[in-house]
Amino acid sequence: MTPGSRFRLVPMRPRDPDEAGRAASTLELFFDLVFVVAVSIAAAQLHHGLADGHVLDGIVNYAFVFFGIWWAWMNFTWFATSFDTDDWLYRVLTIVQMGGVLVFASGIGPAFEEHDYSLLIVAYVVMRAVLVAQWLRASRHSGPTRRATLVYAAGIALVQVLWLACLLLPSGVLTVALVVLIVAELAVPIIAERTGTTPWHPHHITERYGLFTLILLGESLLASANAIIEAQHDVESPGRLIGIAVLTLIATAALWWIYFWPPHHHAIKDVAGSLAYVYGHFFIFAAAGAFSAGLEVEIDVLTGHTTLHQPYASFAYTIPLAVFVLGVWALAIRPHADHVVNTALPLAGLLVLVDPLIPVPFALTAAILAAAVAILVWRRPADGRACTSDGQGSGEVGVGSR
Repeated sequence: MTPGSRFRLVPMRPRDPDEAGRAASTLELFFDLVFVVAVSIAAAQLHHGLADGHVLDGIVNYAFVFFGIWWAWMNFTWFATSFDTDDWLYRVLTIVQMGGVLVFASGIGPAFEEHDYSLLIVAYVVMRAVLVAQWLRASRHSGPTRRATLVYAAGIALVQVLWLACLLLPSGVLTVALVVLIVAELAVPIIAERTGTTPWHPHHITERYGLFTLILLGESLLASANAIIEAQHDVESPGRLIGIAVLTLIATAALWWIYFWPPHHHAIKDVAGSLAYVYGHFFIFAAAGAFSAGLEVEIDVLTGHTTLHQPYASFAYTIPLAVFVLGVWALAIRPHADHVVNTALPLAGLLVLVDPLIPVPFALTAAILAAAVAILVWRRPADGRACTSDGQGSGEVGVGSR
Protein backbone atom coordinates (compact mmCIF):
# COMPACT_ATOMS: atom_id res chain seq x y z
CA MET A 1 0.00 0.00 0.00
CA THR A 2 1.30 3.44 -0.91
CA PRO A 3 1.93 5.54 2.24
CA GLY A 4 -0.57 8.37 2.58
CA SER A 5 -2.88 7.05 -0.13
CA ARG A 6 -6.39 8.43 0.02
CA PHE A 7 -8.71 6.37 2.26
CA ARG A 8 -5.85 3.83 2.50
CA LEU A 9 -6.66 2.53 -0.99
CA VAL A 10 -4.22 1.29 -3.60
CA PRO A 11 -4.65 2.63 -7.17
CA MET A 12 -6.09 -0.26 -9.18
CA ARG A 13 -3.56 -0.42 -11.98
CA PRO A 14 -3.12 -3.39 -14.33
CA ARG A 15 -0.85 -6.03 -12.84
CA ASP A 16 2.24 -7.26 -14.63
CA PRO A 17 1.38 -10.43 -16.62
CA ASP A 18 5.04 -11.48 -16.27
CA GLU A 19 5.16 -10.93 -12.51
CA ALA A 20 7.52 -13.49 -10.98
CA GLY A 21 6.15 -15.85 -8.34
CA ARG A 22 2.52 -14.82 -8.83
CA ALA A 23 0.27 -17.22 -6.92
CA ALA A 24 -3.28 -17.39 -5.63
CA SER A 25 -3.94 -15.19 -2.61
CA THR A 26 -5.54 -16.35 0.63
CA LEU A 27 -8.60 -14.25 -0.24
CA GLU A 28 -8.97 -16.12 -3.53
CA LEU A 29 -8.74 -19.45 -1.69
CA PHE A 30 -11.33 -18.22 0.82
CA PHE A 31 -13.54 -17.12 -2.07
CA ASP A 32 -13.32 -20.59 -3.64
CA LEU A 33 -14.41 -22.32 -0.46
CA VAL A 34 -17.77 -20.52 -0.49
CA PHE A 35 -18.50 -22.11 -3.84
CA VAL A 36 -18.25 -25.56 -2.25
CA VAL A 37 -21.61 -24.84 -0.62
CA ALA A 38 -23.29 -23.99 -3.92
CA VAL A 39 -21.69 -26.89 -5.80
CA SER A 40 -22.63 -29.43 -3.13
CA ILE A 41 -26.26 -28.27 -3.10
CA ALA A 42 -26.44 -28.34 -6.90
CA ALA A 43 -25.00 -31.87 -6.98
CA ALA A 44 -27.43 -33.01 -4.27
CA GLN A 45 -30.39 -31.62 -6.19
CA LEU A 46 -29.15 -33.30 -9.37
CA HIS A 47 -28.96 -36.58 -7.46
CA HIS A 48 -32.56 -36.23 -6.26
CA GLY A 49 -33.77 -35.38 -9.75
CA LEU A 50 -32.03 -38.37 -11.31
CA ALA A 51 -33.10 -40.75 -8.54
CA ASP A 52 -36.73 -39.68 -8.96
CA GLY A 53 -36.58 -40.35 -12.68
CA HIS A 54 -36.62 -36.68 -13.74
CA VAL A 55 -33.47 -37.13 -15.80
CA LEU A 56 -33.82 -34.44 -18.46
CA ASP A 57 -35.29 -31.89 -16.08
CA GLY A 58 -32.55 -32.56 -13.53
CA ILE A 59 -29.75 -32.19 -16.08
CA VAL A 60 -31.17 -28.96 -17.55
CA ASN A 61 -31.62 -27.40 -14.11
CA TYR A 62 -28.13 -28.47 -13.11
CA ALA A 63 -26.68 -26.90 -16.25
CA PHE A 64 -28.46 -23.58 -15.58
CA VAL A 65 -27.47 -23.51 -11.92
CA PHE A 66 -23.90 -24.55 -12.54
CA PHE A 67 -23.51 -21.87 -15.19
CA GLY A 68 -24.29 -19.24 -12.54
CA ILE A 69 -21.75 -20.79 -10.16
CA TRP A 70 -19.04 -21.17 -12.80
CA TRP A 71 -19.51 -17.79 -14.45
CA ALA A 72 -19.45 -15.85 -11.17
CA TRP A 73 -16.30 -17.69 -10.11
CA MET A 74 -14.56 -17.33 -13.45
CA ASN A 75 -15.27 -13.62 -13.87
CA PHE A 76 -13.87 -12.87 -10.43
CA THR A 77 -10.80 -14.99 -11.21
CA TRP A 78 -10.03 -13.19 -14.46
CA PHE A 79 -10.60 -9.78 -12.92
CA ALA A 80 -8.31 -10.65 -10.01
CA THR A 81 -5.49 -11.77 -12.30
CA SER A 82 -5.48 -8.30 -13.86
CA PHE A 83 -6.40 -5.86 -11.07
CA ASP A 84 -6.13 -7.47 -7.64
CA THR A 85 -4.98 -4.75 -5.18
CA ASP A 86 -5.81 -6.64 -1.98
CA ASP A 87 -6.68 -3.42 -0.16
CA TRP A 88 -9.63 -3.16 2.23
CA LEU A 89 -12.19 -2.07 -0.39
CA TYR A 90 -11.23 -4.89 -2.74
CA ARG A 91 -11.58 -7.35 0.15
CA VAL A 92 -14.95 -5.98 1.27
CA LEU A 93 -16.39 -6.12 -2.25
CA THR A 94 -15.11 -9.69 -2.64
CA ILE A 95 -16.74 -10.69 0.65
CA VAL A 96 -20.03 -9.16 -0.58
CA GLN A 97 -19.73 -11.40 -3.64
CA MET A 98 -19.24 -14.35 -1.30
CA GLY A 99 -22.47 -13.40 0.43
CA GLY A 100 -24.17 -13.43 -2.95
CA VAL A 101 -22.88 -16.97 -3.54
CA LEU A 102 -24.44 -18.14 -0.27
CA VAL A 103 -27.79 -16.56 -1.17
CA PHE A 104 -27.48 -18.12 -4.62
CA ALA A 105 -26.97 -21.51 -2.95
CA SER A 106 -30.18 -21.06 -0.98
CA GLY A 107 -32.09 -20.55 -4.22
CA ILE A 108 -30.91 -23.77 -5.86
CA GLY A 109 -33.56 -25.91 -4.16
CA PRO A 110 -36.53 -23.83 -5.40
CA ALA A 111 -35.01 -23.76 -8.89
CA PHE A 112 -34.92 -27.56 -9.07
CA GLU A 113 -38.14 -28.31 -7.21
CA GLU A 114 -40.46 -25.52 -8.38
CA HIS A 115 -38.64 -23.96 -11.36
CA ASP A 116 -38.55 -20.77 -9.33
CA TYR A 117 -35.40 -18.91 -10.40
CA SER A 118 -36.19 -15.59 -8.70
CA LEU A 119 -33.83 -15.95 -5.72
CA LEU A 120 -31.10 -17.38 -7.94
CA ILE A 121 -31.31 -14.46 -10.33
CA VAL A 122 -31.38 -11.80 -7.61
CA ALA A 123 -28.34 -13.33 -5.87
CA TYR A 124 -26.55 -13.67 -9.21
CA VAL A 125 -27.22 -10.01 -10.04
CA VAL A 126 -25.79 -8.98 -6.67
CA MET A 127 -22.56 -10.85 -7.40
CA ARG A 128 -22.32 -9.34 -10.86
CA ALA A 129 -23.17 -5.80 -9.68
CA VAL A 130 -20.22 -5.95 -7.29
CA LEU A 131 -17.99 -6.88 -10.22
CA VAL A 132 -19.31 -3.88 -12.15
CA ALA A 133 -18.15 -1.69 -9.27
CA GLN A 134 -14.74 -3.35 -9.43
CA TRP A 135 -14.43 -2.73 -13.17
CA LEU A 136 -15.42 0.92 -12.75
CA ARG A 137 -12.80 1.32 -10.07
CA ALA A 138 -10.21 -0.32 -12.31
CA SER A 139 -11.07 2.06 -15.16
CA ARG A 140 -9.68 5.05 -13.22
CA HIS A 141 -6.05 3.90 -13.45
CA SER A 142 -6.11 1.23 -16.17
CA GLY A 143 -4.23 3.24 -18.82
CA PRO A 144 -4.45 1.58 -22.26
CA THR A 145 -6.98 -0.96 -21.00
CA ARG A 146 -9.42 1.74 -19.84
CA ARG A 147 -11.77 1.24 -22.76
CA ALA A 148 -11.93 -2.49 -22.12
CA THR A 149 -12.72 -1.98 -18.43
CA LEU A 150 -15.57 0.38 -19.30
CA VAL A 151 -16.95 -2.06 -21.86
CA TYR A 152 -16.83 -4.80 -19.22
CA ALA A 153 -18.67 -2.60 -16.73
CA ALA A 154 -21.31 -1.44 -19.21
CA GLY A 155 -21.82 -4.87 -20.75
CA ILE A 156 -22.20 -6.66 -17.42
CA ALA A 157 -24.52 -3.96 -16.08
CA LEU A 158 -26.76 -4.15 -19.15
CA VAL A 159 -27.07 -7.92 -18.95
CA GLN A 160 -27.95 -7.71 -15.24
CA VAL A 161 -30.82 -5.36 -16.03
CA LEU A 162 -32.06 -7.94 -18.52
CA TRP A 163 -31.74 -10.72 -15.90
CA LEU A 164 -34.00 -8.75 -13.56
CA ALA A 165 -36.42 -8.00 -16.40
CA CYS A 166 -36.77 -11.68 -17.24
CA LEU A 167 -38.34 -12.26 -13.83
CA LEU A 168 -41.45 -10.58 -15.25
CA LEU A 169 -41.73 -13.08 -18.10
CA PRO A 170 -44.21 -15.99 -18.07
CA SER A 171 -42.73 -19.40 -17.26
CA GLY A 172 -43.14 -20.64 -20.83
CA VAL A 173 -40.82 -17.94 -22.18
CA LEU A 174 -38.39 -17.88 -19.25
CA THR A 175 -36.33 -20.86 -20.41
CA VAL A 176 -35.67 -19.25 -23.78
CA ALA A 177 -34.77 -15.98 -22.06
CA LEU A 178 -32.29 -17.79 -19.78
CA VAL A 179 -30.50 -19.27 -22.79
CA VAL A 180 -30.34 -15.88 -24.54
CA LEU A 181 -28.95 -14.19 -21.42
CA ILE A 182 -26.32 -16.88 -20.95
CA VAL A 183 -25.15 -16.23 -24.51
CA ALA A 184 -25.10 -12.50 -23.74
CA GLU A 185 -22.96 -13.11 -20.64
CA LEU A 186 -20.50 -15.17 -22.66
CA ALA A 187 -20.29 -12.45 -25.30
CA VAL A 188 -19.31 -9.62 -22.94
CA PRO A 189 -15.65 -10.67 -22.42
CA ILE A 190 -15.21 -11.36 -26.13
CA ILE A 191 -16.41 -7.86 -27.04
CA ALA A 192 -14.50 -6.16 -24.21
CA GLU A 193 -11.17 -7.84 -24.95
CA ARG A 194 -11.36 -6.76 -28.58
CA THR A 195 -11.34 -3.12 -27.45
CA GLY A 196 -8.18 -3.45 -25.36
CA THR A 197 -6.79 -6.65 -23.91
CA THR A 198 -6.59 -6.78 -20.11
CA PRO A 199 -3.40 -8.37 -18.76
CA TRP A 200 -3.63 -11.91 -17.48
CA HIS A 201 -1.04 -14.03 -15.76
CA PRO A 202 -0.85 -17.57 -17.26
CA HIS A 203 0.67 -19.04 -14.10
CA HIS A 204 -1.96 -17.44 -11.88
CA ILE A 205 -4.93 -18.29 -14.08
CA THR A 206 -4.07 -21.95 -14.53
CA GLU A 207 -3.26 -22.30 -10.86
CA ARG A 208 -6.71 -20.90 -10.03
CA TYR A 209 -8.34 -23.34 -12.45
CA GLY A 210 -6.38 -26.19 -10.93
CA LEU A 211 -7.31 -25.23 -7.39
CA PHE A 212 -11.00 -25.04 -8.30
CA THR A 213 -10.74 -28.47 -9.92
CA LEU A 214 -9.29 -29.82 -6.66
CA ILE A 215 -12.17 -28.30 -4.71
CA LEU A 216 -14.73 -29.90 -7.02
CA LEU A 217 -13.03 -33.29 -6.85
CA GLY A 218 -12.83 -33.00 -3.08
CA GLU A 219 -16.52 -32.15 -2.85
CA SER A 220 -17.42 -35.15 -4.98
CA LEU A 221 -15.22 -37.42 -2.87
CA LEU A 222 -16.77 -36.13 0.36
CA ALA A 223 -20.36 -36.42 -0.89
CA SER A 224 -19.74 -39.93 -2.23
CA ALA A 225 -18.07 -41.04 1.01
CA ASN A 226 -20.99 -39.72 3.08
CA ALA A 227 -23.48 -41.54 0.85
CA ILE A 228 -21.53 -44.79 1.13
CA ILE A 229 -21.32 -44.51 4.92
CA GLU A 230 -25.07 -43.83 5.24
CA ALA A 231 -25.93 -46.75 2.93
CA GLN A 232 -24.20 -49.28 5.17
CA HIS A 233 -27.37 -49.61 7.22
CA ASP A 234 -29.55 -50.37 4.19
CA VAL A 235 -27.39 -52.91 2.37
CA GLU A 236 -27.31 -56.54 3.51
CA SER A 237 -24.21 -57.55 1.57
CA PRO A 238 -21.39 -54.98 1.66
CA GLY A 239 -19.61 -56.36 -1.42
CA ARG A 240 -21.05 -54.00 -4.04
CA LEU A 241 -20.88 -51.07 -1.63
CA ILE A 242 -17.16 -51.74 -1.17
CA GLY A 243 -16.88 -51.88 -4.96
CA ILE A 244 -18.43 -48.41 -5.23
CA ALA A 245 -16.06 -47.12 -2.54
CA VAL A 246 -13.04 -48.47 -4.43
CA LEU A 247 -14.34 -47.01 -7.70
CA THR A 248 -14.84 -43.62 -6.02
CA LEU A 249 -11.26 -43.43 -4.82
CA ILE A 250 -9.68 -44.73 -8.03
CA ALA A 251 -11.83 -42.55 -10.28
CA THR A 252 -11.22 -39.37 -8.26
CA ALA A 253 -7.48 -40.03 -8.12
CA ALA A 254 -7.43 -40.73 -11.87
CA LEU A 255 -9.27 -37.49 -12.67
CA TRP A 256 -6.75 -35.57 -10.57
CA TRP A 257 -3.82 -37.31 -12.30
CA ILE A 258 -5.21 -36.72 -15.78
CA TYR A 259 -6.01 -33.06 -15.15
CA PHE A 260 -2.58 -32.13 -13.81
CA TRP A 261 -0.55 -34.08 -16.38
CA PRO A 262 -0.31 -31.44 -19.14
CA PRO A 263 1.24 -27.93 -19.00
CA HIS A 264 -2.00 -25.93 -18.78
CA HIS A 265 -0.36 -22.51 -18.87
CA HIS A 266 0.44 -22.90 -22.58
CA ALA A 267 -3.30 -22.79 -23.34
CA ILE A 268 -3.59 -19.19 -22.14
CA LYS A 269 -2.27 -17.10 -25.03
CA ASP A 270 -4.56 -14.61 -26.75
CA VAL A 271 -8.32 -14.08 -26.54
CA ALA A 272 -9.20 -16.21 -29.55
CA GLY A 273 -6.77 -18.97 -28.60
CA SER A 274 -7.94 -19.08 -25.00
CA LEU A 275 -11.70 -19.15 -25.52
CA ALA A 276 -11.94 -22.91 -25.97
CA TYR A 277 -9.89 -23.51 -22.84
CA VAL A 278 -11.71 -20.89 -20.75
CA TYR A 279 -15.29 -21.71 -21.77
CA GLY A 280 -14.65 -25.43 -22.22
CA HIS A 281 -13.86 -25.70 -18.53
CA PHE A 282 -17.57 -25.32 -17.84
CA PHE A 283 -18.02 -28.94 -18.92
CA ILE A 284 -14.97 -30.14 -16.96
CA PHE A 285 -16.08 -28.38 -13.78
CA ALA A 286 -19.73 -29.41 -14.17
CA ALA A 287 -18.70 -33.03 -14.73
CA ALA A 288 -16.50 -33.02 -11.63
CA GLY A 289 -19.39 -31.66 -9.59
CA ALA A 290 -21.89 -34.15 -11.03
CA PHE A 291 -19.73 -37.24 -10.42
CA SER A 292 -20.88 -37.62 -6.81
CA ALA A 293 -24.52 -37.33 -7.87
CA GLY A 294 -24.04 -40.25 -10.24
CA LEU A 295 -22.43 -42.39 -7.56
CA GLU A 296 -25.26 -41.59 -5.16
CA VAL A 297 -27.74 -42.77 -7.80
CA GLU A 298 -25.77 -46.02 -8.05
CA ILE A 299 -26.04 -46.42 -4.28
CA ASP A 300 -29.78 -45.73 -4.48
CA VAL A 301 -30.08 -48.66 -6.88
CA LEU A 302 -28.52 -50.93 -4.24
CA THR A 303 -30.80 -49.65 -1.50
CA GLY A 304 -33.95 -49.54 -3.66
CA HIS A 305 -34.41 -45.78 -3.34
CA THR A 306 -34.68 -44.90 -7.02
CA THR A 307 -36.96 -45.55 -9.96
CA LEU A 308 -33.95 -46.00 -12.26
CA HIS A 309 -32.72 -49.47 -13.13
CA GLN A 310 -29.49 -50.94 -14.40
CA PRO A 311 -27.70 -50.52 -16.68
CA TYR A 312 -29.10 -47.03 -17.22
CA ALA A 313 -28.49 -45.86 -13.66
CA SER A 314 -24.75 -46.35 -14.10
CA PHE A 315 -24.69 -43.77 -16.87
CA ALA A 316 -25.26 -41.19 -14.10
CA TYR A 317 -21.60 -41.52 -13.11
CA THR A 318 -19.96 -42.76 -16.32
CA ILE A 319 -21.14 -39.75 -18.33
CA PRO A 320 -19.50 -37.23 -15.95
CA LEU A 321 -16.31 -39.31 -15.92
CA ALA A 322 -16.22 -39.46 -19.72
CA VAL A 323 -16.95 -35.73 -20.11
CA PHE A 324 -14.16 -34.87 -17.69
CA VAL A 325 -11.58 -37.14 -19.35
CA LEU A 326 -12.49 -36.13 -22.91
CA GLY A 327 -12.69 -32.45 -21.94
CA VAL A 328 -9.24 -32.35 -20.34
CA TRP A 329 -7.79 -34.28 -23.26
CA ALA A 330 -9.29 -31.94 -25.87
CA LEU A 331 -8.45 -28.67 -24.11
CA ALA A 332 -5.08 -29.31 -22.48
CA ILE A 333 -3.55 -32.70 -23.27
CA ARG A 334 -3.96 -33.13 -27.03
CA PRO A 335 -1.53 -30.35 -28.10
CA HIS A 336 1.21 -31.62 -25.78
CA ALA A 337 0.93 -35.39 -26.15
CA ASP A 338 2.20 -37.96 -28.63
CA HIS A 339 0.07 -40.29 -30.73
CA VAL A 340 0.00 -42.95 -28.00
CA VAL A 341 -1.62 -40.66 -25.43
CA ASN A 342 -3.81 -39.00 -28.05
CA THR A 343 -5.18 -42.41 -28.97
CA ALA A 344 -5.38 -44.01 -25.54
CA LEU A 345 -7.01 -41.18 -23.59
CA PRO A 346 -10.03 -40.50 -25.82
CA LEU A 347 -10.46 -44.27 -26.16
CA ALA A 348 -10.47 -44.55 -22.37
CA GLY A 349 -13.12 -41.83 -22.15
CA LEU A 350 -15.35 -43.60 -24.67
CA LEU A 351 -14.91 -46.98 -22.96
CA VAL A 352 -15.87 -45.45 -19.62
CA LEU A 353 -18.93 -43.92 -21.26
CA VAL A 354 -20.25 -47.26 -22.57
CA ASP A 355 -19.11 -49.25 -19.54
CA PRO A 356 -22.66 -49.70 -18.13
CA LEU A 357 -23.47 -51.85 -21.15
CA ILE A 358 -20.73 -54.30 -20.10
CA PRO A 359 -21.58 -56.83 -17.34
CA VAL A 360 -18.89 -55.66 -14.87
CA PRO A 361 -19.15 -51.83 -14.71
CA PHE A 362 -17.39 -51.18 -11.38
CA ALA A 363 -14.23 -53.18 -11.98
CA LEU A 364 -13.97 -52.19 -15.62
CA THR A 365 -14.37 -48.45 -15.00
CA ALA A 366 -11.63 -48.52 -12.39
CA ALA A 367 -9.39 -50.63 -14.64
CA ILE A 368 -9.86 -48.31 -17.65
CA LEU A 369 -9.00 -45.20 -15.65
CA ALA A 370 -6.03 -46.90 -14.00
CA ALA A 371 -4.76 -47.96 -17.44
CA ALA A 372 -5.12 -44.39 -18.72
CA VAL A 373 -3.05 -43.11 -15.80
CA ALA A 374 -0.42 -45.82 -16.41
CA ILE A 375 -0.05 -44.62 -20.00
CA LEU A 376 0.41 -41.03 -18.81
CA VAL A 377 3.10 -42.21 -16.40
CA TRP A 378 4.81 -44.10 -19.20
CA ARG A 379 4.67 -41.24 -21.69
CA ARG A 380 5.76 -37.61 -21.25
CA PRO A 381 4.27 -34.33 -22.49
CA ALA A 382 5.63 -33.11 -25.81
CA ASP A 383 8.40 -31.12 -24.11
CA GLY A 384 9.69 -34.31 -22.47
CA ARG A 385 9.35 -33.08 -18.88
CA ALA A 386 7.18 -34.54 -16.16
CA CYS A 387 4.21 -32.62 -14.86
CA THR A 388 3.11 -32.38 -11.25
CA SER A 389 0.20 -30.79 -9.47
CA ASP A 390 2.25 -27.88 -8.16
CA GLY A 391 4.52 -27.40 -11.15
CA GLN A 392 7.60 -28.47 -9.18
CA GLY A 393 8.37 -31.54 -11.22
CA SER A 394 11.21 -31.94 -13.66
CA GLY A 395 11.54 -28.65 -15.52
CA GLU A 396 8.67 -27.12 -13.52
CA VAL A 397 6.02 -27.94 -16.05
CA GLY A 398 2.42 -28.10 -14.88
CA VAL A 399 -0.37 -26.00 -13.57
CA GLY A 400 1.96 -24.12 -11.31
CA SER A 401 4.60 -23.35 -13.91
CA ARG A 402 5.29 -20.53 -16.25
